Amino acid sequence: MKAPAGTRLRIAFLTWRDTTHPDGGGSELFVESISRELVRRGHDVTIFCARHPGAPARETIDGVDFVRAGARLSVYPRGLLWLLRRRRTLDVVVDVINGLPFAVPLVRRRAAVALVHHLHEEQWRIIYPGLRGRVGWFIESRVVPRLYARMPMLTVSDASRRDLVRIGFAADAVRVVHNGVDRAAVTAQRSPTPRLVVVTRLVPHKRIEHAFDLVARLADRHPALQLDVIGEGWWRPELERILARSGVSSRVTLHGRLGDDERDALLAQAWALVLPSVREGWGIVVLEAAAQGTPAVVYRGAGGVEEAVVDGRTGLVVDGFDDMVRQVDVLLNDERLRSALGRAARERAREFTWVAAADRVEALFGEVAADEGSYLSP
Repeated sequence: MKAPAGTRLRIAFLTWRDTTHPDGGGSELFVESISRELVRRGHDVTIFCARHPGAPARETIDGVDFVRAGARLSVYPRGLLWLLRRRRTLDVVVDVINGLPFAVPLVRRRAAVALVHHLHEEQWRIIYPGLRGRVGWFIESRVVPRLYARMPMLTVSDASRRDLVRIGFAADAVRVVHNGVDRAAVTAQRSPTPRLVVVTRLVPHKRIEHAFDLVARLADRHPALQLDVIGEGWWRPELERILARSGVSSRVTLHGRLGDDERDALLAQAWALVLPSVREGWGIVVLEAAAQGTPAVVYRGAGGVEEAVVDGRTGLVVDGFDDMVRQVDVLLNDERLRSALGRAARERAREFTWVAAADRVEALFGEVAADEGSYLSP
C-alpha cells in the first residue's frame, strides 16, 4: 500500500548535524539533497539537527526548514523532545543513525524510517579505543537492531545493507538508495604535473595520513608530485603535526573547506582521487571526482566505495597500503590508463542523480505514511 500520487507529505529528518556544521559530510549531503528534491515535489520537509556557532536556531534554505538545538550528544534528547511535541503533525519521520540513534520508536509507533549510511565498528575503536568505544558499538550493534527491528530501513549501498543484515536486521526490510551527483564538468585543465587529491572530513578514521605516506613513497619516482587535501575537521591539528614529520610538507596543501566550484576545479586538475577511509557508506566524493573525469583509488573492504568505483573501469580498488602505492604509481605513469578510467568514470557519474534517488525515497515514504500498521503495532 502507498499514499495516493500527489499526496503532500509532512516529513522530518532527525540528524546529528547539517552540511553547514564544521563536521558535516556525505550523510548530511544525502539528507539535504533528498530534502530539496522532495520540497520541489510539493512536500514539507524539516531537518532537526545540532546547533553550532554562527548557525541560527531556525532558518529555511531552498525551501527546507532547519531547526537546530543541542550539541554533539544533547542533540539526541532534544530531538526526541521536539518530535514528541510534534509527532501527530508529521506524516513521516526519518531517524538518521550515525552510530547513535535518536530512539524514535520510543515516542512514535508508525510512519517512521531509519536511515543508516554505514556501521561504525572500526570508527568506535579508532576514535574511542577504551570503554566508550565498546559502549558505542554495543548500542549500534545490539541495541539498535532490537529497538528498530520492525522499522523500515534505508541505506545507500549494498555493502551497508549486508552489514545491517549481519547485525540482525531482516534483509527485506532494508532498502538501498544510492547517492546522486549534480555537478557538471568544469573548465579547469588537468594539471601538467602529477597531482593527487583527497576530499574528506579531517577525522582519524578517514586515514588521511595514508595519503601523506603515499606521497612520501612515490616522491623519488615522481619528483613533481603534489597532493591537495580538501576538507576540515577536529583532527586537523594532529594531521598538521603528522605532516610536519612526514618530510613531504612542501608537496601537500591543506586547503580546508572549499566551495563546490573551487573543489571541483581541484578535482578536475587532479590525476586521481585517493580515498583511504576505513569505511564509507558510499563515498559520494567518488562521484564528484568522476563528474570531472577523475578516477578514484579506494581500499577493498571499505564499504560502499567498492560499489561507487568499478574496479579497473572507473578507478582502482586496492588491497591495502602497499598495493595502493603500486597501483597509484602505475596510474601516474600511464596517461592512457588514466584517460580511459576518467572517461568511464564521467559516463558512470551521469547514471546517478538526486532525482532518481528521490524517486525511491518518495516511494518508500509514501508506503510508510499510508501503512498505519507498518511496525510496532499495539
